[in-house]
Amino acid sequence: MDEVGAIIVGAGVVGLAVARALALAGHDVLILEREHQFGTITSARNSGVIHAGLYYPDGSLKAQLCVEGRQLLYDFCERRGIAYRRCGKLIIAASEEEFPALDAVMARGAEAGVNDLVRLDSTEVRALEPALVCAGAVHSPSSGIIDQHGLMLALLGEAEAHGAVLVCDAPVDDITRLQSHWVVQVGETRLRAPVVVNAAGLGAQALARTIETLDPKLVPPLFLAKGCYFSYAGRVPFSRLIYPVPGPASLGTHFTLDLGGQARFGPDIHWIDTIDYTVDPDLKPEFLAAARRIWPDAEEDRLQPAYAGIRPKLSGPGMASADFVLQDETVHGLPGLVNLFGIESPGLTASLAIAARVTAVVGAPANR
Repeated sequence: MDEVGAIIVGAGVVGLAVARALALAGHDVLILEREHQFGTITSARNSGVIHAGLYYPDGSLKAQLCVEGRQLLYDFCERRGIAYRRCGKLIIAASEEEFPALDAVMARGAEAGVNDLVRLDSTEVRALEPALVCAGAVHSPSSGIIDQHGLMLALLGEAEAHGAVLVCDAPVDDITRLQSHWVVQVGETRLRAPVVVNAAGLGAQALARTIETLDPKLVPPLFLAKGCYFSYAGRVPFSRLIYPVPGPASLGTHFTLDLGGQARFGPDIHWIDTIDYTVDPDLKPEFLAAARRIWPDAEEDRLQPAYAGIRPKLSGPGMASADFVLQDETVHGLPGLVNLFGIESPGLTASLAIAARVTAVVGAPANR
Protein backbone atom coordinates (compact mmCIF):
# COMPACT_ATOMS: atom_id res chain seq x y z
CA MET A 1 0.00 0.00 0.00
CA ASP A 2 1.49 3.32 -1.13
CA GLU A 3 1.62 6.12 1.44
CA VAL A 4 1.52 9.89 0.88
CA GLY A 5 1.18 12.86 3.21
CA ALA A 6 -2.12 14.27 1.96
CA ILE A 7 -4.68 13.23 -0.65
CA ILE A 8 -6.86 15.85 -2.33
CA VAL A 9 -9.90 14.43 -4.10
CA GLY A 10 -10.94 16.75 -6.89
CA ALA A 11 -8.81 18.89 -9.20
CA GLY A 12 -11.06 21.85 -9.76
CA VAL A 13 -9.85 25.32 -8.83
CA VAL A 14 -10.49 24.76 -5.11
CA GLY A 15 -8.83 21.33 -5.03
CA LEU A 16 -5.79 22.69 -6.88
CA ALA A 17 -5.58 25.70 -4.55
CA VAL A 18 -5.69 23.39 -1.53
CA ALA A 19 -3.07 21.11 -3.07
CA ARG A 20 -0.77 24.07 -3.69
CA ALA A 21 -1.21 25.42 -0.16
CA LEU A 22 -0.53 22.04 1.47
CA ALA A 23 2.48 21.41 -0.78
CA LEU A 24 3.89 24.83 0.12
CA ALA A 25 3.39 23.91 3.79
CA GLY A 26 5.57 20.84 3.31
CA HIS A 27 3.00 18.09 2.77
CA ASP A 28 3.63 15.28 0.28
CA VAL A 29 0.48 15.82 -1.83
CA LEU A 30 -1.38 13.55 -4.23
CA ILE A 31 -4.34 14.96 -6.21
CA LEU A 32 -6.91 12.48 -7.51
CA GLU A 33 -9.25 13.56 -10.31
CA ARG A 34 -11.91 11.30 -11.81
CA GLU A 35 -12.05 13.14 -15.15
CA HIS A 36 -9.49 12.95 -17.97
CA GLN A 37 -7.98 16.29 -16.98
CA PHE A 38 -8.21 18.91 -14.24
CA GLY A 39 -10.78 21.67 -13.99
CA THR A 40 -13.30 20.50 -16.58
CA ILE A 41 -16.51 20.58 -14.53
CA THR A 42 -17.70 23.46 -12.31
CA SER A 43 -14.42 25.37 -12.58
CA ALA A 44 -14.68 25.57 -16.37
CA ARG A 45 -18.43 26.23 -16.56
CA ASN A 46 -18.96 29.57 -14.85
CA SER A 47 -18.75 33.29 -15.59
CA GLY A 48 -15.04 33.62 -14.81
CA VAL A 49 -15.82 36.55 -12.52
CA ILE A 50 -13.70 37.76 -9.61
CA HIS A 51 -16.38 38.81 -7.13
CA ALA A 52 -15.91 41.70 -4.73
CA GLY A 53 -18.03 40.16 -1.94
CA LEU A 54 -21.28 42.13 -2.16
CA TYR A 55 -23.98 39.54 -1.82
CA TYR A 56 -23.31 37.34 1.17
CA PRO A 57 -24.64 37.58 4.75
CA ASP A 58 -22.46 39.30 7.34
CA GLY A 59 -20.26 36.77 9.11
CA SER A 60 -20.84 34.00 6.58
CA LEU A 61 -17.95 32.02 5.15
CA LYS A 62 -18.95 33.21 1.69
CA ALA A 63 -18.58 36.83 2.76
CA GLN A 64 -15.33 36.33 4.65
CA LEU A 65 -13.61 34.09 2.13
CA CYS A 66 -14.74 36.08 -0.91
CA VAL A 67 -13.28 39.32 0.44
CA GLU A 68 -10.10 37.60 1.63
CA GLY A 69 -9.79 35.54 -1.53
CA ARG A 70 -10.38 38.40 -3.94
CA GLN A 71 -7.24 40.25 -2.88
CA LEU A 72 -5.23 37.03 -2.65
CA LEU A 73 -6.35 36.20 -6.18
CA TYR A 74 -5.44 39.58 -7.65
CA ASP A 75 -2.03 39.40 -5.96
CA PHE A 76 -1.47 35.85 -7.25
CA CYS A 77 -2.40 36.89 -10.78
CA GLU A 78 0.11 39.73 -10.64
CA ARG A 79 2.91 37.51 -9.35
CA ARG A 80 2.27 34.69 -11.81
CA GLY A 81 1.29 36.71 -14.87
CA ILE A 82 -2.22 35.24 -15.06
CA ALA A 83 -4.51 37.14 -17.40
CA TYR A 84 -7.22 39.13 -15.64
CA ARG A 85 -8.94 42.50 -15.84
CA ARG A 86 -10.32 44.55 -12.97
CA CYS A 87 -13.12 45.82 -15.18
CA GLY A 88 -15.65 46.62 -12.45
CA LYS A 89 -19.31 45.70 -12.13
CA LEU A 90 -22.60 47.59 -12.18
CA ILE A 91 -25.56 46.15 -10.25
CA ILE A 92 -28.53 47.90 -11.79
CA ALA A 93 -32.07 48.76 -10.71
CA ALA A 94 -34.51 48.64 -13.62
CA SER A 95 -36.84 51.04 -11.78
CA GLU A 96 -37.05 52.98 -8.55
CA GLU A 97 -38.98 50.07 -7.04
CA GLU A 98 -35.67 48.16 -6.98
CA PHE A 99 -33.79 50.88 -5.10
CA PRO A 100 -34.27 49.07 -1.75
CA ALA A 101 -32.51 46.07 -3.28
CA LEU A 102 -29.59 48.33 -4.25
CA ASP A 103 -29.52 49.68 -0.70
CA ALA A 104 -29.34 46.09 0.56
CA VAL A 105 -26.39 45.37 -1.74
CA MET A 106 -24.59 48.47 -0.46
CA ALA A 107 -25.26 47.54 3.17
CA ARG A 108 -24.27 43.90 2.79
CA GLY A 109 -21.09 44.85 0.96
CA ALA A 110 -20.15 47.32 3.68
CA GLU A 111 -20.75 44.67 6.36
CA ALA A 112 -18.40 42.32 4.50
CA GLY A 113 -15.65 44.94 4.25
CA VAL A 114 -16.14 45.97 0.62
CA ASN A 115 -15.35 49.65 1.09
CA ASP A 116 -15.21 50.91 -2.49
CA LEU A 117 -18.86 50.65 -3.54
CA VAL A 118 -20.45 53.73 -5.12
CA ARG A 119 -24.18 54.40 -5.53
CA LEU A 120 -24.97 55.97 -8.92
CA ASP A 121 -28.03 57.65 -10.36
CA SER A 122 -29.10 57.09 -13.97
CA THR A 123 -27.08 60.04 -15.27
CA GLU A 124 -23.92 58.81 -13.55
CA VAL A 125 -24.52 55.31 -14.94
CA ARG A 126 -24.80 56.66 -18.49
CA ALA A 127 -21.53 58.53 -18.02
CA LEU A 128 -19.85 55.14 -17.45
CA GLU A 129 -21.92 53.03 -19.87
CA PRO A 130 -23.88 55.23 -22.32
CA ALA A 131 -25.88 52.33 -23.77
CA LEU A 132 -27.07 51.05 -20.40
CA VAL A 133 -30.71 51.72 -19.49
CA CYS A 134 -31.54 51.71 -15.77
CA ALA A 135 -32.86 53.86 -12.95
CA GLY A 136 -29.70 53.62 -10.84
CA ALA A 137 -26.87 51.28 -9.92
CA VAL A 138 -24.18 50.25 -7.49
CA HIS A 139 -20.67 50.39 -8.95
CA SER A 140 -18.19 47.79 -7.70
CA PRO A 141 -14.78 48.79 -9.12
CA SER A 142 -12.95 45.84 -7.54
CA SER A 143 -14.92 43.19 -9.46
CA GLY A 144 -13.17 41.63 -12.43
CA ILE A 145 -12.71 38.72 -14.82
CA ILE A 146 -10.01 36.07 -15.00
CA ASP A 147 -8.61 33.32 -17.21
CA GLN A 148 -9.80 30.34 -15.15
CA HIS A 149 -7.68 27.81 -17.02
CA GLY A 150 -4.59 29.97 -16.65
CA LEU A 151 -5.28 30.24 -12.93
CA MET A 152 -5.61 26.47 -12.56
CA LEU A 153 -2.44 25.88 -14.57
CA ALA A 154 -0.55 28.23 -12.25
CA LEU A 155 -1.95 26.58 -9.11
CA LEU A 156 -1.05 23.13 -10.40
CA GLY A 157 2.38 24.33 -11.51
CA GLU A 158 3.26 25.66 -8.05
CA ALA A 159 1.88 22.54 -6.40
CA GLU A 160 3.95 20.30 -8.65
CA ALA A 161 7.03 22.46 -8.14
CA HIS A 162 6.73 21.61 -4.43
CA GLY A 163 6.31 17.89 -5.01
CA ALA A 164 2.58 17.45 -5.59
CA VAL A 165 1.42 14.86 -8.12
CA LEU A 166 -1.83 14.94 -10.13
CA VAL A 167 -3.41 11.66 -11.25
CA CYS A 168 -6.39 11.88 -13.60
CA ASP A 169 -8.87 9.13 -14.52
CA ALA A 170 -8.71 8.20 -10.83
CA PRO A 171 -12.23 7.99 -9.35
CA VAL A 172 -12.26 7.20 -5.64
CA ASP A 173 -14.37 4.18 -4.70
CA ASP A 174 -14.33 4.54 -0.92
CA ILE A 175 -12.40 5.86 2.05
CA THR A 176 -11.81 3.85 5.22
CA ARG A 177 -9.96 4.41 8.48
CA LEU A 178 -6.92 2.29 9.39
CA GLN A 179 -5.39 3.27 12.76
CA SER A 180 -4.13 6.85 12.37
CA HIS A 181 -4.45 6.96 8.58
CA TRP A 182 -7.07 7.07 5.86
CA VAL A 183 -7.13 4.42 3.17
CA VAL A 184 -8.37 5.63 -0.20
CA GLN A 185 -9.44 2.99 -2.71
CA VAL A 186 -8.94 3.86 -6.39
CA GLY A 187 -9.79 0.84 -8.50
CA GLU A 188 -7.33 -1.87 -7.53
CA THR A 189 -5.00 0.64 -5.85
CA ARG A 190 -5.06 1.40 -2.14
CA LEU A 191 -3.45 4.61 -0.90
CA ARG A 192 -2.68 5.52 2.70
CA ALA A 193 -2.53 9.08 4.03
CA PRO A 194 -3.00 10.89 7.36
CA VAL A 195 -4.85 13.72 5.58
CA VAL A 196 -7.71 13.57 3.09
CA VAL A 197 -9.45 16.65 1.67
CA ASN A 198 -12.75 16.08 -0.10
CA ALA A 199 -12.84 18.81 -2.75
CA ALA A 200 -14.96 16.81 -5.18
CA GLY A 201 -17.48 19.58 -5.92
CA LEU A 202 -20.63 18.08 -7.38
CA GLY A 203 -19.41 14.68 -6.15
CA ALA A 204 -18.48 15.76 -2.61
CA GLN A 205 -21.59 14.35 -0.95
CA ALA A 206 -21.38 11.04 -2.80
CA LEU A 207 -17.73 10.71 -1.81
CA ALA A 208 -18.48 11.60 1.81
CA ARG A 209 -21.07 8.84 1.98
CA THR A 210 -18.35 6.28 1.21
CA ILE A 211 -16.39 7.28 4.33
CA GLU A 212 -17.32 4.47 6.69
CA THR A 213 -16.62 6.32 9.93
CA LEU A 214 -18.37 9.58 8.98
CA ASP A 215 -21.83 10.06 10.50
CA PRO A 216 -24.23 10.16 7.50
CA LYS A 217 -26.20 12.91 9.24
CA LEU A 218 -23.21 15.22 8.67
CA VAL A 219 -23.50 14.90 4.89
CA PRO A 220 -25.75 17.75 3.70
CA PRO A 221 -28.23 17.33 0.84
CA LEU A 222 -27.14 18.32 -2.65
CA PHE A 223 -29.34 20.42 -4.92
CA LEU A 224 -28.37 20.81 -8.57
CA ALA A 225 -28.94 24.30 -9.94
CA LYS A 226 -28.23 24.39 -13.66
CA GLY A 227 -27.32 27.68 -15.26
CA CYS A 228 -27.24 28.20 -19.03
CA TYR A 229 -25.33 30.86 -20.95
CA PHE A 230 -25.98 32.41 -24.35
CA SER A 231 -23.15 34.13 -26.20
CA TYR A 232 -23.59 37.31 -28.21
CA ALA A 233 -21.89 37.62 -31.58
CA GLY A 234 -20.29 40.90 -32.52
CA ARG A 235 -19.33 44.00 -30.63
CA VAL A 236 -21.21 45.19 -27.56
CA PRO A 237 -21.20 48.73 -26.13
CA PHE A 238 -20.21 47.76 -22.58
CA SER A 239 -16.83 47.46 -20.88
CA ARG A 240 -18.04 46.43 -17.41
CA LEU A 241 -19.95 43.49 -15.97
CA ILE A 242 -23.64 44.30 -15.62
CA TYR A 243 -25.87 42.46 -13.13
CA PRO A 244 -29.51 42.88 -12.15
CA VAL A 245 -30.34 43.12 -8.47
CA PRO A 246 -29.83 39.62 -7.01
CA GLY A 247 -32.68 37.16 -6.59
CA PRO A 248 -33.21 34.68 -3.73
CA ALA A 249 -31.42 31.74 -5.44
CA SER A 250 -29.01 33.34 -7.91
CA LEU A 251 -27.38 36.60 -8.94
CA GLY A 252 -29.70 36.80 -11.93
CA THR A 253 -29.06 36.58 -15.65
CA HIS A 254 -26.24 39.03 -16.15
CA PHE A 255 -23.92 40.40 -18.82
CA THR A 256 -20.28 39.34 -18.74
CA LEU A 257 -17.26 39.59 -20.98
CA ASP A 258 -14.33 37.25 -21.23
CA LEU A 259 -10.76 38.45 -21.69
CA GLY A 260 -11.08 38.07 -25.47
CA GLY A 261 -14.09 40.39 -25.58
CA GLN A 262 -16.71 37.67 -26.08
CA ALA A 263 -20.00 38.80 -24.55
CA ARG A 264 -22.33 36.41 -22.72
CA PHE A 265 -25.66 36.56 -20.96
CA GLY A 266 -26.35 34.13 -18.12
CA PRO A 267 -26.65 32.10 -16.11
CA ASP A 268 -30.33 31.48 -15.62
CA ILE A 269 -31.40 28.85 -13.09
CA HIS A 270 -33.09 25.47 -13.50
CA TRP A 271 -33.43 22.96 -10.67
CA ILE A 272 -32.54 19.53 -12.02
CA ASP A 273 -32.24 15.99 -10.68
CA THR A 274 -29.41 14.64 -12.86
CA ILE A 275 -26.28 16.12 -14.38
CA ASP A 276 -27.09 17.60 -17.79
CA TYR A 277 -25.03 20.25 -19.57
CA THR A 278 -27.15 20.70 -22.68
CA VAL A 279 -28.42 24.19 -23.50
CA ASP A 280 -31.93 24.23 -24.92
CA PRO A 281 -32.11 26.60 -27.92
CA ASP A 282 -35.77 27.20 -27.01
CA LEU A 283 -34.54 29.28 -24.06
CA LYS A 284 -33.57 32.02 -26.50
CA PRO A 285 -36.69 34.19 -25.98
CA GLU A 286 -36.05 34.25 -22.21
CA PHE A 287 -32.42 35.22 -22.76
CA LEU A 288 -33.36 37.87 -25.29
CA ALA A 289 -35.79 39.40 -22.80
CA ALA A 290 -33.11 39.35 -20.07
CA ALA A 291 -30.56 40.87 -22.45
CA ARG A 292 -32.93 43.65 -23.51
CA ARG A 293 -33.61 44.58 -19.91
CA ILE A 294 -29.92 45.54 -19.86
CA TRP A 295 -29.49 46.54 -23.50
CA PRO A 296 -32.71 47.32 -25.45
CA ASP A 297 -30.83 47.18 -28.76
CA ALA A 298 -29.65 43.58 -28.32
CA GLU A 299 -30.32 41.71 -31.58
CA GLU A 300 -32.05 38.35 -31.48
CA ASP A 301 -30.02 36.82 -34.32
CA ARG A 302 -26.77 37.46 -32.47
CA LEU A 303 -27.74 35.38 -29.42
CA GLN A 304 -26.63 31.74 -29.54
CA PRO A 305 -26.58 28.88 -27.00
CA ALA A 306 -23.12 28.66 -25.44
CA TYR A 307 -22.66 26.34 -22.45
CA ALA A 308 -24.10 25.39 -19.07
CA GLY A 309 -22.76 24.88 -15.57
CA ILE A 310 -24.22 23.32 -12.45
CA ARG A 311 -23.98 24.88 -9.00
CA PRO A 312 -23.55 22.37 -6.12
CA LYS A 313 -26.07 24.02 -3.81
CA LEU A 314 -26.90 23.00 -0.25
CA SER A 315 -30.34 24.65 -0.37
CA GLY A 316 -33.11 24.08 -2.86
CA PRO A 317 -36.06 26.00 -4.32
CA GLY A 318 -37.75 28.27 -1.81
CA MET A 319 -35.07 27.69 0.85
CA ALA A 320 -32.74 30.31 2.32
CA SER A 321 -29.39 30.40 0.57
CA ALA A 322 -26.84 28.15 2.29
CA ASP A 323 -23.27 28.99 3.22
CA PHE A 324 -20.08 27.13 2.32
CA VAL A 325 -19.40 24.16 4.59
CA LEU A 326 -15.77 23.52 5.60
CA GLN A 327 -16.16 20.45 7.76
CA ASP A 328 -13.20 19.31 9.87
CA GLU A 329 -12.41 17.30 13.01
CA THR A 330 -14.13 19.85 15.26
CA VAL A 331 -17.40 18.89 13.54
CA HIS A 332 -17.07 15.18 12.75
CA GLY A 333 -14.37 14.09 15.20
CA LEU A 334 -12.25 12.41 12.52
CA PRO A 335 -8.58 13.55 12.48
CA GLY A 336 -7.13 14.54 9.14
CA LEU A 337 -10.41 14.66 7.22
CA VAL A 338 -11.74 17.87 5.66
CA ASN A 339 -14.98 17.90 3.65
CA LEU A 340 -15.80 20.88 1.44
CA PHE A 341 -19.53 21.04 0.66
CA GLY A 342 -21.54 23.57 -1.34
CA ILE A 343 -18.58 25.38 -2.89
CA GLU A 344 -20.51 27.30 -5.52
CA SER A 345 -20.09 30.99 -6.38
CA PRO A 346 -17.95 32.73 -5.12
CA GLY A 347 -15.82 29.59 -4.93
CA LEU A 348 -13.39 30.63 -7.66
CA THR A 349 -12.80 34.03 -6.05
CA ALA A 350 -12.50 32.45 -2.60
CA SER A 351 -10.30 29.52 -3.68
CA LEU A 352 -7.01 30.76 -2.21
CA ALA A 353 -8.72 31.80 1.03
CA ILE A 354 -10.44 28.40 1.29
CA ALA A 355 -7.04 26.77 0.77
CA ALA A 356 -5.54 28.86 3.56
CA ARG A 357 -8.34 27.81 5.95
CA VAL A 358 -7.87 24.14 5.09
CA THR A 359 -4.11 24.38 5.55
CA ALA A 360 -4.57 26.03 8.94
CA VAL A 361 -6.88 23.19 10.00
CA VAL A 362 -4.56 20.44 8.73
CA GLY A 363 -1.42 22.02 10.18
CA ALA A 364 2.18 21.11 9.40
CA PRO A 365 3.17 17.58 8.36
CA ALA A 366 3.70 15.26 11.32
CA ASN A 367 7.28 14.51 10.34
CA ARG A 368 8.40 18.15 10.35
